[in-house]
Amino acid sequence: MGEEFSQDRIVLIEDRVEAGVARVHLIENAEETIDLAYFTLHGGTATDILFSSLVDAADRGVQVRFLLDGIFHNLRGELRDIIFAYSYHPNIEIKFYEPLDLLRPWTWNNRLHDKMIMVDNELAMVGGRNIGDKYFAPTGYEGASNDRDLLVINTKAPEQDDSVLKDMENYFQMVWEHEFTSYAVEEMSSRQEQRGKGALDDLRELHHSIQMTHGDFFHNEIDWLSQSLPANQVTFIHNPIERFNKEPWVWQELTALMEQAEESIFIQSPYIIPSEKMMEYLDLEKVTAPHIAVLTNSLAASPNVLAFSGYSRYREKIVAAGIDVYEFQGPTKSLHAKTYVFDDRITAIGAFNLDPRSAFLSTEVMLVVDSEELVNYLKNKVASDIQTNSLKVLGDGSYEAHSLVSEEEVSFVKSRGTWLLSWITRFVEYML
Repeated sequence: MGEEFSQDRIVLIEDRVEAGVARVHLIENAEETIDLAYFTLHGGTATDILFSSLVDAADRGVQVRFLLDGIFHNLRGELRDIIFAYSYHPNIEIKFYEPLDLLRPWTWNNRLHDKMIMVDNELAMVGGRNIGDKYFAPTGYEGASNDRDLLVINTKAPEQDDSVLKDMENYFQMVWEHEFTSYAVEEMSSRQEQRGKGALDDLRELHHSIQMTHGDFFHNEIDWLSQSLPANQVTFIHNPIERFNKEPWVWQELTALMEQAEESIFIQSPYIIPSEKMMEYLDLEKVTAPHIAVLTNSLAASPNVLAFSGYSRYREKIVAAGIDVYEFQGPTKSLHAKTYVFDDRITAIGAFNLDPRSAFLSTEVMLVVDSEELVNYLKNKVASDIQTNSLKVLGDGSYEAHSLVSEEEVSFVKSRGTWLLSWITRFVEYML
């Protein structure tokens, strides 16, 4: 990592509503291009805002490219006309990565797990949020998902030679043009064109009405540069684009940083599943940092029982290895952020969960940032989650007593179901 400041500056975005406002602001202020890649979309207000805002940008002449996972995009049923609307608009292209093909089951596990937006070669955002109301919900929303984004500002735009945005755009272009990626509609029929035209009119009308009902999301004056933090270096890392078991490029980068850490390692992931195959890439004798801490969801907070069933087999082993494990109690919200911090200086934030699927099966993107300023800012956010809503796991699997935090109750069905699943999922752990 470098010792001089990069031309890229960064903004950490934690708050759910702020994250939604940030995305709208990027789209509203785009002048030439918007490139987006997402794993999944969920119907609701947040998705309506995104869909209609992209049409508004395209109507201004902005060239929009939207890349989605070919199975989990959720543009079906009532949302299917979005595909026709975007395909019909002359300034929007929409593609699916590895569309569902029932005759080729070997493609089913090759998923696009990226979450990123790039605008005008000047601004880019990477994080763990999909598009759905729970990721951008106000305080009090039942089932909210707390996540984390990094916004990168290329301060010398449009020059990109020394900006991480160049690497991000090259990666997006590679996936966009890859043989695994295809247009959502290769050739539109007359009927599809009519549906697309009608859906575009509906989206334009929706954009007008939603600005009336959710005005706080629109037309905000945000000076990203004044909010930004300096970085010695910002690096973009990703997995290879191939089917079957991938070479775990992102995991290899993270394990190298673990082995290089001299003082501390912090890991936050919605679930922690350090499979034997993953651990083959980590030389434990080289991991000498005296303080290692992990923050993840408790069973009460976790919305993903399958993943937790995999994690449950490792809980006590991780603690026995001398690692401090903290579990977020929820219960009306969960943690979805993926963050790795080394020696209070190097931070990795993005889409990579600490599990075999992220390591070997899915596409994944992360930003690795050399910035003590970022770590200092991030530590306050993490400390709040640990001190006010998490409990430390003891060697026997119980929790250490905490004067401010109580263990949340778990229903018998969820508890028993997770236990039963743990006996099943051990045989398909590579898919978790």
